[in-house]
Amino acid sequence: MTIAREEVRTAPTVATERQAMPSPAQGFRIPRTLLVRAGLILASVMFVLPLYWMANSALKGIQELSSIPPTLYPHVPAWDNFVTAVTVIPFGTFLTNSVILTAGVTLGAAISNPLIAYGFSRIRWPGRDFVFGIVMASIFLPFPVLIVALFDIFAKLGWVDTFLPIIVPAFFGNPFFIFLMRQYFLGLPMEISEQARIDGANEFQVFLFVILPLAKPAVAVVVIFAAVQAWGEFLTPLLFLQDESKYPLSIGLQFYRQSHDVSYNLLMAASTMIVIPIIALFLVFQRFFIQGVTAGSLKG
Repeated sequence: MTIAREEVRTAPTVATERQAMPSPAQGFRIPRTLLVRAGLILASVMFVLPLYWMANSALKGIQELSSIPPTLYPHVPAWDNFVTAVTVIPFGTFLTNSVILTAGVTLGAAISNPLIAYGFSRIRWPGRDFVFGIVMASIFLPFPVLIVALFDIFAKLGWVDTFLPIIVPAFFGNPFFIFLMRQYFLGLPMEISEQARIDGANEFQVFLFVILPLAKPAVAVVVIFAAVQAWGEFLTPLLFLQDESKYPLSIGLQFYRQSHDVSYNLLMAASTMIVIPIIALFLVFQRFFIQGVTAGSLKG
């Protein structure tokens, strides 16, 4: 008996649920770095605002400078304020003194700190880490505690009212700069030094011709920090310099303002010219500065 089988094909039921279209509010996501970027922009504005106000005041005349409310930009820029400031204020004398002090301190920092840091990082000797700990502990000594002792020492040496008390200490190293250079040296492979010694180089040749060229970014950071610190140093020149003709720009303008009647816009013009070299120094060494700080912090 033939049984006819009827194949009943039933189509599978497919759920035809409509996919909900994402709303514009759901599709927009706030980047995780938005708050960080906003904070950085706000901090940048806070740092740039005093510089802008200084340059803004330097380009204003007396009447516009004393107007209330103050103007956000000079309507008639007075470029001759810079020429007048250099003429009225002994700017050339103060500038020469600042250049001498900054060059001496920067040279001392560039020579001494890499050499000291090399001894704390690439050479093994008994008590190395203990001595390095003492050097780092000296960071916590505030400078006012050492003022009397330093003045007594330099007075006995006959260095008061000279540039020597400001320049000579830079040739004995700075704890922070030593730490920065040491961290960078520790990130370099020891095999580099060992290979140079096998080739017949002594320890100083290894430092000068092998390690130091590799540490240019860290040295650039030390140079920038030392130059900025020496250029704006106020307390040390005020302690050891007694002759007005030897004052640097950091205290020369303030002293001249107290003893002479100098307009505010001229002081702002002179202050703007003081800041320009530091900004130019950073722009020139910016690439090395970022590399040195980043490598020194990651390789330690």
